[in-house]
Formats: sequence, C-alpha cells, structure tokens
Amino acid sequence: MTSIVETSLGSEAEGKLHRSINWTGAFWVASGVPALVLFSIGGIAGTTGKLAFLIWTVSIVLGFLQSFTYAEIAGLFPNKSGGASIYGAAAWVRYSKLVAPLSVWCNWFAWSPVLSLGCSIAAAYILNALAPVPLASGPEVAQWLATHGASISGSDADKAAAAVAALTPDIRNWTAFTHSIGPVSFSFNAAFFVGAVLMLMVFAIQHRGILGTANVQKWIGLTVIIPMVVVGVVPLLTGKVDWSNFSPLVPLAAASAPEPGSWNIPGWTLALGGMFIAAWSTYGFETAVCYTSEFRDPSKDTFKAIFYSGLLCMALFILVPFTFQGVLGLNGMLDPAIVDGSGVAQAMAHMVGGGKFVESILVMLMILALILSIMTAMAGSSRTLYQGSVDGWLPRYLSHVNEHGAPTRAMWTDLTFNLILLAIACADATSFFFILAVSNCGYIIFNFLNLNSGWLHRIDSGHVPRPYKAPSWIIGLGAVFAFVNVIFMGAGAKVWNPVALWAGLGTAALIIPVFLYRHYVQDGGKFPHETFEDLQIGDGKTIVTKKAGFLPYLTLIAGVVVLLAANWFFQL
Repeated sequence: MTSIVETSLGSEAEGKLHRSINWTGAFWVASGVPALVLFSIGGIAGTTGKLAFLIWTVSIVLGFLQSFTYAEIAGLFPNKSGGASIYGAAAWVRYSKLVAPLSVWCNWFAWSPVLSLGCSIAAAYILNALAPVPLASGPEVAQWLATHGASISGSDADKAAAAVAALTPDIRNWTAFTHSIGPVSFSFNAAFFVGAVLMLMVFAIQHRGILGTANVQKWIGLTVIIPMVVVGVVPLLTGKVDWSNFSPLVPLAAASAPEPGSWNIPGWTLALGGMFIAAWSTYGFETAVCYTSEFRDPSKDTFKAIFYSGLLCMALFILVPFTFQGVLGLNGMLDPAIVDGSGVAQAMAHMVGGGKFVESILVMLMILALILSIMTAMAGSSRTLYQGSVDGWLPRYLSHVNEHGAPTRAMWTDLTFNLILLAIACADATSFFFILAVSNCGYIIFNFLNLNSGWLHRIDSGHVPRPYKAPSWIIGLGAVFAFVNVIFMGAGAKVWNPVALWAGLGTAALIIPVFLYRHYVQDGGKFPHETFEDLQIGDGKTIVTKKAGFLPYLTLIAGVVVLLAANWFFQL
C-alpha cells in the first residue's frame, strides 16, 4: 500500500510518510475540531432560534455513533493515510471506478475550506481588536451625535447609523478590489490580507511534518480547550444561564427573525438546514484516522484516536452551544454580529465576565482556537490529496513529500485553493455561508459513501481480521444515518443559499475529468499497485471478490431518490 518508513530506520528518507506518532499525537492534531463550533454557531442560532442547542446535541451524537464505522474500516488499512474517505474508496472501487474517487474528492473539498473560512473569522476577530467598529449604543457614538447630530436629518436609528459609519476606522472599509460572480462576491480587503498571513503561518508549521505539527498543536490545544471548557461551565456556575431561553422548542417563523414558528414544512426545513450545517463541524473528528500510516502501532492507536477525540467533541459541542444560548437568549443570538460570526468571540468573553482584560485574553484564545482548527484541516486535507494521488485517483504530482514526511505539494495545492476561497469568504456573510454550504454538500456525499462502505467491507472482506470490530448494529445504524444525512442535504442546503445544493453537486462532479486525466492519460487505464493491494487486504495474496451483487448500485440509486425527494418536499 502506501510507502511508509519507521522513523527509527531512517526517517530522513524522502518520499515516505514517517511512523512517528501514537494516538495521543493524532488526538492533539484533531483537537482543533471543537473550534469548528465558532464557524457556524452564530449562523445556526440565527436560523433555528431556540432549537440551536438541540441541533448541536443531536448532530454530535450522530457523529459519535458514525465514528465507530470509520474506526473499523480504518483498521483494515494500517498503511494508508488520508482518512475515512480513502478506506471507503477501497470498498467502492470494486464496483465503480468513478464512485471511489468521488469519496476522496468530496472529503477533500469538504475539509479544505476550513483554512479559508477559519482565517476569515480569525482575521475579523483581529481587526475587531485592533480597529473596532463602535457600537450604536456606545459612548463614542453618543459623543459624536451630541456634536454633529443636529445637522443630520432622519430618525434616531438613521443618525446612529451615520455616527457608526463616521467613526468606523477606514481600514474596515478599505479594499484593493472587489467584484461579484454569480451568487457570491470576492474582495481583497484588510481581512483577506490578515487571513493570508495566518494561512502562511500554518503552512510553515505543517512543513515540519506530522510529529512537529502534533507537538505544536498539543500546546495550542491545551491553551484552547481549557478556555472553551471555561466558556461552557462558568455561566452555569455563576447562574447566568436563563432556562427560559430553551423554550418553547419550535422553529423560527423565518430565519433571523425573533417570531416563533411552528412544526410545519418551512419550520422543519429550517431545522434540517441547521442539522445540515452542524454536521460539517460535529462530524469532523473523524480526521483523527487520517494518520493511520503515521501511527507507531495502528492496530491500537487508530481506535483510541477517534474514540477519545469523539469524547472531547461530545463534551464541547454540547456544552458550549448550550451555555451560549442560555446566556444570550433568542434576541442576542439574532444579533447580526453573532449571525455572521464576527462577534462570537466577544459574546463568549462577556458570558464569562471579568472585565476588559479577561475579554481580551479570551478573544485571543478564540483566535488560537481558529488557528488550531486550520492546522487540523491542513494536516488532514493535504494527506487526503496525497493518498488520493498515491492510489491513482488524483494527479501524480500530489504524491510528493519532503524530508520531514510532509506532503508539501498537496499543502501548496490546499494553500492556493484557499487563498481564492479566502477572497470570497472575506467579502460578506452571504459568500461565507455559500462556501460553507457547498463544502458541506461534499462532506455529506463523503459520509454517505463511507457509512455504506462499512457494510460493503463486511460483505466482501468479512473474513479479514480487524483490530477493532464495531457491533453489527452500529454498522447497520451507520447505513441508516447515511440516508438521514442525505435528507439534511436535500432539505437544508437551500436554507443557506438557493443554489448551494446544485453548486455542491457540480463541484463533486469535477472529479470526473480529474480522475479520467489521471487514470487514462497519466496511468494508461491501469491502477497503481497500491490500489490493487486494496483488493488484497488481509493476507495480501487473496483477491477480495465482489459479493454484494446489485446492493451497492441500489444504494446509490436510493440515495439520489432520497436527495431529490427531500429537496422537493421541504421548502421555506
């Protein structure tokens, strides 16, 4: 399978991944996943209202149960990197050349935008700290109005808006160039350049290889996880949580409006939209199995990495949204700065209290949390590109790694792709959530294929010993959840942008020309030996034959039918 090398036998060998970490290393690399709550906690609150805490809770429970399937299939391939999509592709390649690379591709374009989205939020936090936009109710605005208000006509709200505009630092409105393309805009503004610097910093750390990355992330992770626990626990201890903020449990009548709705079709659509976008964050700890070929002992480390990462995420994805909603309440969660994400760090700091100094410290730690999630994403997505290239799904140039065992060409590809996305994400909230929704379409497709690969591997290679074997009912439940996730996508993608679903499906289809180029132009219609070894798991000699018959094709057809039916039935 993938070429690997024990560090004790010469880790300087170029072109090989190094077995240099145990499960705790992968745990720390995956510790950036809880920070993904910062990406969409505001958007989900603004879309689902008082259901928000329940959305997060249900979503992380689904993700935790699904992870047991991924832990099993990862154990079948101790010499592969790249994560669950790589292991799932090995099940589908026996039935379709095109479905297997679809899994890998969709996992990559789901994870990769974490870099651009995270950098755009972190840049907004930094700009808020260095050049804050004054609050309409702040003393600066009151003083400006006392001096200039008499010369301005209009309502009090108009005068306050004029004061805020006059007092806003010029850098917050500056842009070198801005334009619109279809449903999104892009802007080379101050946030873009700050975000680009952050992205390059992460690249420099990742260049040192997985062991160096894990060591750095351990300390950043400790620095970040502790304040997130503080944000989740302190409001409960200090009595700041208002229990009336959790009822009635009904959807909003419309997104970003405080009026309660009902459990009708539009209400269900908003709720499913929340489940759709939450999955992008809560399922993410499956990245802990991206590093199987870099574990010293894959048979033991693989399950421990994903299990303990899952427990950490269970705690924080339930606790933080719960206290966030309990303190802010519905009206607080619908504040535009919360919905677009730029004011989330400040709001969390206020939840804890302690004055301006404590608030500044917590905002800085939230920026570190975002950097941690960006590091997690680059580590995982670059290895997906690397392994996809080694296995014959993606162009050959991505197979290169440097002397530290870092897949640098894949990392450069990630970086270039995300600099483009960063310009879009920094333009406005609509463009930000468009990227998020499109990337999550890829993530749902990946999860659908990989949850079903669990039972495919059981049918075709059930005789192969597994370091960890999930209970059969978990494998079956995962197959059911695969279709539940498709409902989330079909019903919920339109909540974030009317064309998000179709843009996501179109992006997924881009793998067809990419794979055809690699397979027929670069490889002459033949798979590399690593892919043939996927069909020989176990003793390495016996070819695993197709035993599932028409079931895989029936599953794909059923998935498309469920997707289209959900999109047709659920409407805003």
